[in-house]
Amino acid sequence: MASFEITGGYSLKGEIVPQGAKNEALQVISAVLLTSERVVIENVPDIRDVNKLIDLLMLLGVRVREVQPSTPLLDPWSRTYEFQTDQINLDQLSTASFAKLATELRGSILLVGPLLSRFGRALIPHPGGDKIGRRRLDTHFFGMEKLGATVEYKAYGRSGSRMSGYEVSAERLRGCYMLLDEASVTGTANIVMASVLAEGTTTIMNAACEPYVYQLCNMLNAMGAKISGVGSNRLTIEGVTSLHGCTHRLLPDMIEVGSFIGMAAMTQGNITIKNAQVEHLGLIPQVFRRLGVDVWQKGDDLYVPPQDHYEIERFMDGSIMTVSDAPWPGFTADLISIALVVATQAKGSVLIHQKMFESRLFFVDKLIDMGAQIILCDPHRATVIGLDHQHKLRGLNMVSPDIRAGVALLIAALSADGKSRIDNIEQIDRGYQHIDERLRRLGANIVRLG
Repeated sequence: MASFEITGGYSLKGEIVPQGAKNEALQVISAVLLTSERVVIENVPDIRDVNKLIDLLMLLGVRVREVQPSTPLLDPWSRTYEFQTDQINLDQLSTASFAKLATELRGSILLVGPLLSRFGRALIPHPGGDKIGRRRLDTHFFGMEKLGATVEYKAYGRSGSRMSGYEVSAERLRGCYMLLDEASVTGTANIVMASVLAEGTTTIMNAACEPYVYQLCNMLNAMGAKISGVGSNRLTIEGVTSLHGCTHRLLPDMIEVGSFIGMAAMTQGNITIKNAQVEHLGLIPQVFRRLGVDVWQKGDDLYVPPQDHYEIERFMDGSIMTVSDAPWPGFTADLISIALVVATQAKGSVLIHQKMFESRLFFVDKLIDMGAQIILCDPHRATVIGLDHQHKLRGLNMVSPDIRAGVALLIAALSADGKSRIDNIEQIDRGYQHIDERLRRLGANIVRLG
């Protein structure tokens, strides 16, 4: 198990380029299964979750090759891959090696839609991912059943390696109208990928409209799909008989952008986030401004200047500010942990309300041990009383529980007095590429152990 050793108290200064978007990558890389033709994806981040998904595709027989990008490199770690899926071996779905990889990755569920759409069958064990509370898959399978698929949870595999998982099959998928019970991002993506080759027209109401889904739909349209309403919560998909290849470039990762804003604020640093593509960030800059953090836009870059103090706003009636997550265009749940840690050194108080996942705030006990003033009201709400940089957090030995909480603890450690150690950093590596090396370039004192 690898660890980070961080000596806090160093202000981060300089320029940084956000990686390609992790959540978009998982969707569009899965979509390559929808065609036998060559697909090129640019700006792919070098992170564990994406690498595992590529390994899963290779197990199925997808030919993967790293190629030179068609656009200039902004991020020296980003990669461009070519995918060719004309020799798929569906028997691999039943193997122990496929099941092992799939259970380590939440994004493996995104293989179901394209496999069902093109081959009429998919088999997937219950996927893994962050342990942040129950993350149901009902929306995915509800949509596929509406299209005419049969979904069974069953035991499968060869003698001596029996596994359990979801088998989804259909002789023919037919378009239909559906109203999703929740605006699930991955659920919407899976249903869209299942619908593009279905017979007839599919209408999805209450579809997620995050930039990741927007990008996926644009990529599928470039491949020959007929999707309208892109960017809204009503998607209409006219089924086509086949898709062709394309070249697609990932957006910058909005969660990294928010994380770097938080790092600059907590370390009283001076950071320029290059090529942030601000139009796709939604409320992210605004929420940090409400926490008192100066975030200036310079073209497509964001600049966070050094601040001795940042003060949390109040609502217009004088009541305490609340920061909560919501489906897009609301504030993304993946940045709630970052907003919470930033508030610990603000002037003023804020209520952090994490609505979606009941275990995502349980990392705050480590922040309290570091000296933060936080009241955990219940599994979904925490009140933070800011220290206004008058009292530094203390270094501490910690364990990263999930990707976002792990980075929140890393931000706390960067601002703390003394040394901190964060174990289980494989969780952080799942979502942030080479984060220790990139932070050292900004002046952080961080060492990878093990």
